[in-house]
Amino acid sequence: MKVFVFDLLAYDTHLDHLKGDGVELPYPLGGRHFDPEVGMRTYEEHLLAWEEMDRLGYDGVGFNEHHTSPYGLMNSPNLMAAAAAQRTKNLKLLIYGNLLPLHSPLRLAEELAMLDCLSRGRIISGFARGIPREYGVHSVPMAESRARFEEAYEIVTGAWTQDIFSYEGKFWSYKDVALWPRPVQQPHPPVWMPVVGSRESIEWAAAKNIPITPGLAPGGLRRDIIRLYADVQRRHGRVVTPDHLSIGVNAYVADSKAQAVRENGPYHLYFNRTLFSHGNFTETEIQRQHGYVTAGSTDYVAPENRRQAEHSRADFRNLTMAELERRAENMPWGTADEVAERLIAEADASGANTLLVSLNRGAMPHDMFLEQIRRFGREVMPRLQAHQVRGVPAAEAVAA
Repeated sequence: MKVFVFDLLAYDTHLDHLKGDGVELPYPLGGRHFDPEVGMRTYEEHLLAWEEMDRLGYDGVGFNEHHTSPYGLMNSPNLMAAAAAQRTKNLKLLIYGNLLPLHSPLRLAEELAMLDCLSRGRIISGFARGIPREYGVHSVPMAESRARFEEAYEIVTGAWTQDIFSYEGKFWSYKDVALWPRPVQQPHPPVWMPVVGSRESIEWAAAKNIPITPGLAPGGLRRDIIRLYADVQRRHGRVVTPDHLSIGVNAYVADSKAQAVRENGPYHLYFNRTLFSHGNFTETEIQRQHGYVTAGSTDYVAPENRRQAEHSRADFRNLTMAELERRAENMPWGTADEVAERLIAEADASGANTLLVSLNRGAMPHDMFLEQIRRFGREVMPRLQAHQVRGVPAAEAVAA
């Protein structure tokens, strides 16, 4: 298996004291609350952490794009990839991802080609639609999101692969463009796509044969996504392999389960209760009302998994330490043996040969993050990298 660390790069100071109502941070969160010293420290500490991952033999680091929130300070993941390219030698740089509907696709094609050159061919280009908050920030109608995404994808990949490129579209048009520089990786850098759960995204990614990261968390929804993805791939004459799939996991290595919960629990709660939904609505039904997803976007989901597909903010905001302790019994938190065994079991069950491991959810202090990188790298990662996921159970069920 391949082991990436997925790093949201949250603002490095907890802000719960700003919750006037005790429930949610104000939005917008005024610039007066941003401390430049904290901002500078946050960027430098994460770059140092990525250097440590490179030294320890991790396969890659992943980062993404978010705006106007302490949830993540990577407004431009391409800038972070440029910095990381100069501070590391072997790590794959997973940009997960650029939000295609919000930016000039030709500019993205150029920047990603530059990054592939700067990194000597280490870029993995993730493309995403983003979350509702980002559309308000950039004044892009959510109802245009999917059409913009698909058009931008054709432009970026066309500019990468065609000697001289022209395109006439609804949102963007270009004539006689010869991209310079060109990507190192041919025909272009690998393209991956995160899928939260909408039918249209799953079917589009499968039709394009784009590897996906299915769902936000383990459970039945992830299996339903993989099943639909495999079914569409089959209709196109292809079979889903473990290299088509990566899964996001949250891990913490300690001397015991109790220690893991005690140390990591407060940061996990801060992520869920304060950061995750800041300025954003996660509920699928509200997103339907804004045209971001269709009426039938989750009609493929099994009845027992519909609650998971609703993505209720209350499920994140109302998480308690007692509930987290209960959930942790089945999470990869605890001794190195338990963490490794649970992660291997989860990878085998989903059929994913790549793990995107979160080791610092909730603005964990730098020294704790580094300790997790080192301990996970020494005690867990060798067992994961020695393991090979052999098949995709959901795809095998579809084929049968």
